[in-house]
Amino acid sequence: MNSKIDFEHNMSAHCETGVTRNLLKFQGIELSESMAFGIGSGLFFVCLPFIKLNGVPVTSVRHMPGKIFSRINKFIGAKVKINRYPKNPDKSMQELDRVLSTGIPVGMIVGVYHLTYFPAPLRFHFNAHNIVVFQKENEKYLVSDPIMENPEWITYNDLKRVRYAKGTYKPKGKMYYYKSTNNSFDLPKAIQKSIRYTAKMMVKSPGPYVGVSGIKTLAKSIKKWPNKYNNKKASLYLGSVIRMQEEIGTGGAGFRFIYASFLQEAGIKFNNNTLKNAAMEMTAIGDLWRDFAVDAGRVCKLRPKGNENYNTISDKLINIAKKEYEFFKKLLKFKI
Repeated sequence: MNSKIDFEHNMSAHCETGVTRNLLKFQGIELSESMAFGIGSGLFFVCLPFIKLNGVPVTSVRHMPGKIFSRINKFIGAKVKINRYPKNPDKSMQELDRVLSTGIPVGMIVGVYHLTYFPAPLRFHFNAHNIVVFQKENEKYLVSDPIMENPEWITYNDLKRVRYAKGTYKPKGKMYYYKSTNNSFDLPKAIQKSIRYTAKMMVKSPGPYVGVSGIKTLAKSIKKWPNKYNNKKASLYLGSVIRMQEEIGTGGAGFRFIYASFLQEAGIKFNNNTLKNAAMEMTAIGDLWRDFAVDAGRVCKLRPKGNENYNTISDKLINIAKKEYEFFKKLLKFKI
């Protein structure tokens, strides 16, 4: 069975928002990547020092994979079909072929490490990468991967392998596609709801691990690392924080710059000075995150240029937490 769909591939900074934007565009809804990220309430923070992933404490600057996609669809009133076949890879591939034959592109979660079209230096054990499959030809599939410049081909067996990657957060064959969309959805209402949801998660989440409280918890932990662990382990932990912020947190500063772009675009679109000013304020906060990463990188490599140490970078995070609390506290009351 061969199938071909007229699907437009576009590169993006982040896989989930890129896939979301491209799938929505196929449905006739055009949003920028930053708008998709903002309406999907992608910005977040969580610090879970008691949970280890690849040997380091979990720190994340965004919601769990899939939450941006599900959140934006909730706010715009779209209906999505999600299929999982955790124990039946062959059935999952058959379902993929069936949906493609109806002319519908299919989003899915895959593991990165065995993606054959990925350059070797970019492969690592990450099982929450989003792609779109939109064509099948002679037991090969054409993939729209948002971080690649052009669509890429992958074989049947290789696609099945990455759809059932082993390790943490196994994708288990998860695939998703649109059943219907509401092309006349209320954009201002969706933006307002998403902003207030993000602000609530950042300043009103209970406990010490989520939102602004999580930033404070991380800051306190960092201050303890050099005394609690040896230099190698402390550097490993700190390096993981930087990687989540500057590499996994696409665009740098833990998605703060992308969120600022979302606020700016919304502010211009609706001539809203509150959003325009918020965009500038979030950009300034993003600069603080980047300064933190630069200093933390020097501490990791034991190459301080000034007085950078675990105490000073911890203090920088405390200051960032204060700025973000003030920022999101104001956005809690936002109305267009």
